[in-house]
Amino acid sequence: MQKPRFLFLSSLTVFSLVVHGQLTASGSVLDSASREPLPGASVFCQNTTLGTATNKQGEFSLQLKSGGYDLIISYTGYKTQLVRINNNDDIKLEILLVKEDKSLTEVVIKNSNEVPDGWEKYGDFFTNNFIGATPNAAQCVLLNPEALKFYYSKRSNKLKVLATEPLQIVNKALGYDLRYQLDSFVYYYNTDINSYRGYCLYTEMEGNDAEKKTWNMNRTKAYYGSRLHFMRSYYDSTLAEDGWLIDLLDENSDTKFSKVTDPYDTLYYGALDSTLQIEIWYPGKLSVTYTKKKPEPEYLKKSGLPKNVSAQISYIDMKDAITIKENGYYYDQKDWVNQGYWSWKNLADQLPYDYLPD
Repeated sequence: MQKPRFLFLSSLTVFSLVVHGQLTASGSVLDSASREPLPGASVFCQNTTLGTATNKQGEFSLQLKSGGYDLIISYTGYKTQLVRINNNDDIKLEILLVKEDKSLTEVVIKNSNEVPDGWEKYGDFFTNNFIGATPNAAQCVLLNPEALKFYYSKRSNKLKVLATEPLQIVNKALGYDLRYQLDSFVYYYNTDINSYRGYCLYTEMEGNDAEKKTWNMNRTKAYYGSRLHFMRSYYDSTLAEDGWLIDLLDENSDTKFSKVTDPYDTLYYGALDSTLQIEIWYPGKLSVTYTKKKPEPEYLKKSGLPKNVSAQISYIDMKDAITIKENGYYYDQKDWVNQGYWSWKNLADQLPYDYLPD
């Protein structure tokens, strides 16, 4: 059934007529009860290199390119807050942070199934499924594994991982230092599926000319064929030119996919010029093929696939329509579930939303 896309878009969007511009996100971060300023609070755009800290008056200012962002505001002892930025006009915010209830956290920990030697038992398993098992992942280092807490539930046969502080990860393959505020990581053994949530701030590593050249090459390689590349291609209406094919699972089959001849058909696609965003919706499982690159040998070996596979194929379940912005940001991200090639590409192969290939 076709969804009422124009109504859906207009209900989510703040209208703007600015094209390819910039905006300033500024404001103040205060204690919700006393309204006292919180100096040194962290303010950054999720999955970007764009971040800052509040000054003595609790004020901040960020210069952003047009697109979509999740603005993350955090301060020690307070609950992290997320503010979604969807328009292209300057915005001024007043962020009121609420103190965490430490007593409730202590009760949860005391009644949990924490594994005392969790890192020794599950450390490699966690990093393989969170950071990844790709060649780029082999060049990543988790600097503070002691921040991780592991909980195993025998009844539901699942592993849950929490962190007491942001994870510090060095990605020597792509040249980024990552600060990842892990909300939770869950692995379901019965279905062999994992999910994780959190907020990541990227920082460019310092390096010599040779290192920067290598990082640039690796970033370019990671970008083409990535989910970020796909979202931008859809937004720019260049799917075919960029090498993307989309197939939709037949309603009466669990294995047969049929080619989507026009991914811009109003059955699947909606755009309103004034919103500077598009919406896509597919009523079943998708097969997304990138035809311009072969899968990496490590993926073929892990998946038990023959060496002559010529394209990268990912499978997606869409729980609801998603909205895509100019920079490749999309929401709600929980409504997009990866399998196949993209599910093999975890944190070590992901690029920030403000990355642009040469």
